[in-house]
Amino acid sequence: MNHRNACLCCAPPTGEGTVRIAAGGKNPLQTAPDAGKGELRLKDFRPRSMLRVPKTHIERPRFPVIDVHAHLTWSKNVRNGVSVGEEITVFATPEALLPTMDRKGVRTLVNLTGGVGKGLEESIRRFDQAAPGRFLTLTEPSFALFPEPDYPLRQADAIGHAKRAGARGLKLLKTLGLYLRERIDEGPLVGVDDRRFDAMWEACAAHDMPVFLHVSDPEAFFLPTDGDNERYEELANHPDWSFYGPAFPGHQELIDARNRMIARHPKTTFVLLHVGNNAENLAAVEDCLARYPNTLVDISARIGELGRQPRIAQRFFDRHQDRILFGTDAVPSPWGDDVPQQLFGDELYEIYYRFLETEDEYFDYAPAPVPPQGRWSIYGLNLPDAVLRKVYHDNAARLLHIPPP
Repeated sequence: MNHRNACLCCAPPTGEGTVRIAAGGKNPLQTAPDAGKGELRLKDFRPRSMLRVPKTHIERPRFPVIDVHAHLTWSKNVRNGVSVGEEITVFATPEALLPTMDRKGVRTLVNLTGGVGKGLEESIRRFDQAAPGRFLTLTEPSFALFPEPDYPLRQADAIGHAKRAGARGLKLLKTLGLYLRERIDEGPLVGVDDRRFDAMWEACAAHDMPVFLHVSDPEAFFLPTDGDNERYEELANHPDWSFYGPAFPGHQELIDARNRMIARHPKTTFVLLHVGNNAENLAAVEDCLARYPNTLVDISARIGELGRQPRIAQRFFDRHQDRILFGTDAVPSPWGDDVPQQLFGDELYEIYYRFLETEDEYFDYAPAPVPPQGRWSIYGLNLPDAVLRKVYHDNAARLLHIPPP
């Protein structure tokens, strides 16, 4: 071997040509940092990948889509994270949404936050009745009544009224365990497994109303917002999403309370939103699905988590293909502008379709210059048609009693 031409990244050369460092001398492999480059702010760091990999553009899905997770209306009155009252804010009109739905093959969009009472009736009138078959609406708990001593009975009755008004299910935001208190916004937090909601869960079973349940949040939201938190930027941009500290229960504590409640109501169907808010730990989600046959999950706003563990995620979809629902957590502009991973539009659906249908590598999980949930990219799952058809459409159609197209 000619050591004169040897590369220092290989085995250290010997003999003639060997680099020798005198005592106290400078290491020739060491360079001084550029002091002028040390002040780049994290928010200005937007590296462009140099990978040259295939990019598949999916205009339309292989099968019709039922998006089970959208927000087209919202309660107008919110007290410390708790929706109260019947007035709603309407985010969009069917006329504004249908062109995108038609272009992207979305057969039906489910509005989870349809409200209660007159607000629910307005949501159903504006969407379900205005465009039959294209929109479905869910109701929510009447938390304004919670301090009343007869709340359990009144809430159970409200489920029946909502069913008769046309609601297809019940949606709970992360109110239980994190926001609702004994006096709505004062006093101790109310647990997810509080017995005062038992009558509501049972009423949902009696009226064939699936419960779309958001409990807890990503595990990182319960950790300090510091340099060790992989979702630092997201939490810095949304500090109210942080639940770190003694004022709140921990992530696992909330999940355990949820599971105790589910176990008490085996006749009620629960859709655990956002992959059960445990997409970083699919083994735990699989354990939950195995223990509670009355549960399903949706994938809304979690392809960023699923797509960075593609082999584990592929096996998860294969094993649980009958219990996974397609959802995006879509919010129309301008209401969704601050959360690009949820912004309703062509780009959002195309990313989801690319994730599910292709084997593309290392691509953005949201239409944003900086990944909004964490600085990583995702990989496509290339799911087979039999699985895609169920996830896109058939599982939701069976759950919500949607007739064949």
